[in-house]
Amino acid sequence: MTLLSDAARDYARAHGEQFRQELHEMLRIPSLSADPAHAGDVRRMAEWLADHFNSLGLDKVAVMETAGHPVVYGEWTGAGPDKPTVLVYGHYDVVPALMEDGWHTDPFEPVEKDGKIYARGATDDKGQLYIHVKALESYLKTAGHAPVNVKMLIEGEEEVSSPNLVPFLKEHLELLRADVCVISDSSMRSIDEPAILHSLRGMTYAEIEVHGPTDDLHSGLWGGAVHNPALALVEILGKLYNPDNTIAIPGFYDDVVPLTPDEREMIAKTDLTEAQYKQSTGVPAVWGDANYNIRERISARPTLDINGLWSGWSGPGPKTIVPAKAGCKISSRLVGNQDAHKIFDLLKSYIDSIAPPTVKVDVRLLTTGKAALFPFDIPEMQAAARAYEKGWGVKPIFTRGGGSIPVVAEIADLMDIPVVMMGYGLDDDGLHSPNERFSIEMFHRGIETAIVYLEELALLSDA
Repeated sequence: MTLLSDAARDYARAHGEQFRQELHEMLRIPSLSADPAHAGDVRRMAEWLADHFNSLGLDKVAVMETAGHPVVYGEWTGAGPDKPTVLVYGHYDVVPALMEDGWHTDPFEPVEKDGKIYARGATDDKGQLYIHVKALESYLKTAGHAPVNVKMLIEGEEEVSSPNLVPFLKEHLELLRADVCVISDSSMRSIDEPAILHSLRGMTYAEIEVHGPTDDLHSGLWGGAVHNPALALVEILGKLYNPDNTIAIPGFYDDVVPLTPDEREMIAKTDLTEAQYKQSTGVPAVWGDANYNIRERISARPTLDINGLWSGWSGPGPKTIVPAKAGCKISSRLVGNQDAHKIFDLLKSYIDSIAPPTVKVDVRLLTTGKAALFPFDIPEMQAAARAYEKGWGVKPIFTRGGGSIPVVAEIADLMDIPVVMMGYGLDDDGLHSPNERFSIEMFHRGIETAIVYLEELALLSDA
């Protein structure tokens, strides 16, 4: 029997060059959501997507306003109520990119070399979200219909923690109603080892500020009798970890769901060697809790990281002062049942307990994100595994992701549906870094896999 997906995959192969050129058009738009100077470009990107949805014949296409940047919506629901409805989520915004950051080429002028597309947003997330747009197009241009109903939800604020997406979801729940959500905004270790994420870490992000004297003081007149806030901050930060590289905050690990032997076995299949890790990061040695392998440390265990430090004089030449204050930004990646607000409370209480009485310490919560963990034996996940197997020729591995996509848990909770994370990036694609890139082969394989996945979902309803 000839499947609809066969013709759709043939179409995708025949139009691969066209698809990439369309992606290039997207990548040329500097849709930087964090920079008010680029608000016009963010809207231009949204309108570009809406125009493209209209050209494909999608219904209810709209650039939908939020309190910030708009959401782009479009749907094809011609499969009817007896077939599943898939909500495809992605984001069209990107993080900043400047040549002086270390880019070899203009970050907003895509270049294809060595089998990769180099540009900001190539893998995060324009290239990956566009995979699903082209998969739907491949069905509509061949069979005239898709095997399931598809709704596109593309936001413009993911890179600034999606502050307006949850209110949008709550307001438009009926419009967005679906049976499963699919997100492609993640990666796998190598092109020959497909993997499906079934977990993402949450996050608590805080700021610590230490205050000493009212103003900066002359270190020759006051040094030695005034507790330097920078030194006090270093003393505090030095007590956040135990000598065995575990986090010292009392109660921090209480709600962590232990990894099962089966999970550890699966994660071990995607583990990095120490040599691979050092090559990828440039560090001289691997660090962390020795009770867990590298992949477990970066995906299945909670963390506590200092993201920025500031104090005193950092300009050219000397300036001998005792600074009036010092500060840092600190984040914790969370797993399993860990609650972001509870972790903040524990962090604040611990810092308050160890802060020296010679300074004043202020700990403020900046943002949070909820962890997401889904069973990998549910039908929607297994359908994704079959799609990857057809696209790659090998069975994928279910694994955990170390990053945070807060909307994943929000969609799952608000809409009461599973979220399947079908990532097509690679760990070394350099997302958020200079010279971000996306494998051309992964782009095309991704389209074919997404095509098959829609058909596999349709078959679930026939079973």
